Amino acid sequence: MPSRSELDLLYQIGSQLAPAIHQAQNWSYDVPHAQYEASLWPPHDVGGQPDAPVRYEEKEEEQWELDTYVTCEVLAWKGVWNAEERRRRGNNDIGLSLYYDFPYYGRWVLCAARMLVDKNHVSLLELLEKIAEVKVVRPATRPPTSMSATWFA
Repeated sequence: MPSRSELDLLYQIGSQLAPAIHQAQNWSYDVPHAQYEASLWPPHDVGGQPDAPVRYEEKEEEQWELDTYVTCEVLAWKGVWNAEERRRRGNNDIGLSLYYDFPYYGRWVLCAARMLVDKNHVSLLELLEKIAEVKVVRPATRPPTSMSATWFA
């Protein structure tokens, strides 16, 4: 089990392997041990890592979570993205801060927005205009509970 400082080093090395900032590698059959270790500890894979106990809560999904799920499934049915793009690159490979700060379906929303813009289904300006329109029509009903709520503000 790596220590916090060792894990940080693995994340730094692993970040160089991410598709968004990929650096071309001319790897021979001998892969440096640090790069091998980094590939085993992606930032979203927190299983088995030491951390504080997490309280499990049984909860009903909120309406926005259900809407997000359906929207993302429809995007897949329409061929806008595949499961790998959504699950791995979209929901998980967003960096530690965003991964830990967003709720589960919040990452789905972020992923869908990024994918629609990246694949030119909507422009960034169109997306920002729609976000502003929705904010006027439907203001937030509760105060933000974390930084993620202010990230889109």
